[in-house]
Formats: sequence, structure tokens, C-alpha cells
Amino acid sequence: MRRQRLEASLFRLEQRACDLGLNQRLDPAWVRANAAPDGTHYLWPALWNSLLHRPDVPRQLRCELLITLRAGERVMSLLDVLPDDFTPLPRVTSREEGTQVSELLDRAPSVREWLLQEGEGSGRL
Repeated sequence: MRRQRLEASLFRLEQRACDLGLNQRLDPAWVRANAAPDGTHYLWPALWNSLLHRPDVPRQLRCELLITLRAGERVMSLLDVLPDDFTPLPRVTSREEGTQVSELLDRAPSVREWLLQEGEGSGRL
């Protein structure tokens, strides 16, 4: 599991996924508008993903993403990340923190569910 302290790192990963046309990503503009600039965001690698129809795109890690929003709420999304972008991210350093994040991921609404609760619909992604 990796942790991101700065919203800029999360935005950079989302922008890279968008530029590469990876399957799982959020609109970088939505991330910039909604992610807490000083929040801690977590990537939990779930599986390897390859785009067989696009051999020019390297294999990616499909990660569960826990985003801390500006209002302090947390939402879950998926993000495809290249291994070279994932490796340098700071690691979770304790079992306790990893367990806590796992529990938060299990309880957090998806970004789509959060948008529907906020009355914004899913068309904003």
C-alpha cells in the first residue's frame, strides 16, 4: 500500500492515467476540485492489468484509491498506475495504519455514489 500526502501527486497520477488512456481513472479536473490539498490519499494495489488491444501501453497496477475530500469525507475509486509511478510513492509503515485504511476502503462510498448523494450525478466524471 502506498500513501500520498499531497494532492499534487494524486493529480499527477490521474493526469498520467488520462493521458495514457488507461481504463480506471478519474477526471483530473474533478480530482483537483475535490481532493483535499493537504489530505492523505491511499493506493492499495489490487491486481495487474494489461491492455491486450494496446501493446504499446505497459502493464499497470489496478489500485483501489482512497481519496480524502476537502470536507474531510473519504471516497473510493479505482486508478490504473504504471509500476514506475507507483514504486516511489511513500509506503504505509505500520500494520495498524494498513488495517485502518483497509477498513476505510470497505466503508467508503465510491465517487459515483458520493456524487449521487450530493445530488451531482455521475456525469461530472
